[in-house]
Amino acid sequence: MGIGSNTDDWLKDTRRSYDTVAASYAEQLRNLLDETPEERAFLRLFADRVHTNGGGPVADVGCGPGRITAHLRQLGVDAFGIDLSPGMIEVARRDHPDLRFELGSMTDLHLGDGSMGGLVAWYSLIHVPDDEIDLVLRHFRRVLRPGGPLLLGFHVGDESQLKTYGYGGHPMKVYVHRRRPGQMTAWLNDAGFAVEARRTLTSAESTLGGILLARRQPDTE
Repeated sequence: MGIGSNTDDWLKDTRRSYDTVAASYAEQLRNLLDETPEERAFLRLFADRVHTNGGGPVADVGCGPGRITAHLRQLGVDAFGIDLSPGMIEVARRDHPDLRFELGSMTDLHLGDGSMGGLVAWYSLIHVPDDEIDLVLRHFRRVLRPGGPLLLGFHVGDESQLKTYGYGGHPMKVYVHRRRPGQMTAWLNDAGFAVEARRTLTSAESTLGGILLARRQPDTE
């Protein structure tokens, strides 16, 4: 079992932590995409892949206050947000009252098989322990239609650190797991995805961040 890998414990800690920081988190990150042109380029590439593959609804899983969801809507994607934190959902609905946001967990997505035209997990896998990643990615694959794109953003590195405060100095208790792009690619391959583009970069999003664009492979006989 990895650090913080009891599912109930890390989910509860993550929910409680982001409930605590929701308002300050939203304020600090509100205009972050204005400072991250390469991230915007990947989001546009993702949106283009969604349209090319026939469109359909797109789930922003771990949407937080909804800034990525709203940006995807500006790109013409039928995006909605899902988050574990009621506090984050409340802020997202407040800031984007015309968009859809709902409570949910990436470890147990209540979405129909093959119902999504695309899926984004933008720096939301960073609190998922290693031994839960396969479960999450297989949920992602289950809900995506064949060929549907998956866009991941994550912190690059080798270590896991306990975050005890943040976003205005509020108390938190979440592990932040950094991963190498090669490891993320291997997990995606094992879960039935093919990686089409990847980038490692330094920006306002992360001192060293990774972006992977993958697509759901068709079922094999």
